[in-house]
Amino acid sequence: MGVPVETSSRPLRSGWRGRAWCLGMLLLLSLGTSLGEVAHGQPRNPQAGPRAVTPRAGLNPEERATIGLFRQASPSVVYITTLSRQRDFFNLNVTEIPQGSGSGFLWDQDGHIVTNFHVIQGTSGAKVTLADHSVWDAELVGLAPDHDLAVLYIQAPKAQLKPLALGTSADLEVGQTVLAIGNPFGLDQTLTMGIISALGREINATTGRTIAGVIQTDAAINPGNSGGPLLDSAGRLIGVNTAIYSPSGSSAGIGFAVPVDTVNRIVPQLIRQGAVTRPGLGIRISDDSLVRRFDLKGVLIMEVAKGSTAEAAGLRGTRVGGRGQMTLGDIIVGVENERIETSNDLFNALEKRNVGDTVKITVRRGETRLSVPVKLQDVR
Repeated sequence: MGVPVETSSRPLRSGWRGRAWCLGMLLLLSLGTSLGEVAHGQPRNPQAGPRAVTPRAGLNPEERATIGLFRQASPSVVYITTLSRQRDFFNLNVTEIPQGSGSGFLWDQDGHIVTNFHVIQGTSGAKVTLADHSVWDAELVGLAPDHDLAVLYIQAPKAQLKPLALGTSADLEVGQTVLAIGNPFGLDQTLTMGIISALGREINATTGRTIAGVIQTDAAINPGNSGGPLLDSAGRLIGVNTAIYSPSGSSAGIGFAVPVDTVNRIVPQLIRQGAVTRPGLGIRISDDSLVRRFDLKGVLIMEVAKGSTAEAAGLRGTRVGGRGQMTLGDIIVGVENERIETSNDLFNALEKRNVGDTVKITVRRGETRLSVPVKLQDVR
């Protein structure tokens, strides 16, 4: 006769059969526990919690260095949410709603944040999320659209603000390891790694002006990475991630960053005065297409401003006679030792100099070629 099995909702039968069944079950449970302890090599402490997970062993020095770099640099990278104003259809109240997102990084402990101009272009405001997930209202400090740079400000405690160490970009080499930190597709604190693929690239800013000296990298840069830092293997800032080349809109292994030497020249000006001091000649130039119509290369001067340094140097603008006959002005073909063929060539050559510098401008005047010293002036 077998031992009857009872459900948990009913009491066990009394008598010796019930007591024998209980004793048997206790013995089996005790035996199972002992066998389990022997199988694991030692008895388990009933007071102990879950076994601690040991750190993964066998990481090579390069992996450890990358992990350390990310831990050091990531607190300096921020997540930027841009806002736009919308009017409620029913009560006409104006509210700000999220419009887009991007990345940025802390420039100093005063609360200044660097990002791309195109990240905040056309927005009414922005919020900045730090690595500790605290959110701060951002104030616009200055814009440099021709360099795709902008500076924001947040009023946060200095203890929460950890700026990045600055590197240089003039001494970079193709093949160097680089790392990008940002918020692609809204995924905060993302690290990608690659190399410098090329140097001295040119890309177009949203204004149509070219940005010279751009760094090309195969580190994955996707929408939302814009404005984030590009770092060298020592964790120093060497560029600001700004654009990708991709038919699909996602990373295709061709990303671009504004070089840090340009950033380090522009950002302090934006913090001091909200705009970039641009050295110039005090002239108005023609569109490049007009010069090409005459089968010429260079930058045609259309007008020389009264009282400008160009006027003092004797540069000439284009004149139109009473019968509509055009007499071409001076065509700029060189600045110091640099050949000038387009307006972008001229802008890039002048921006390497400072207001107050005197530069040799080479022009073609009719069939004559001559060089004229001109003192650069502020043309903001």
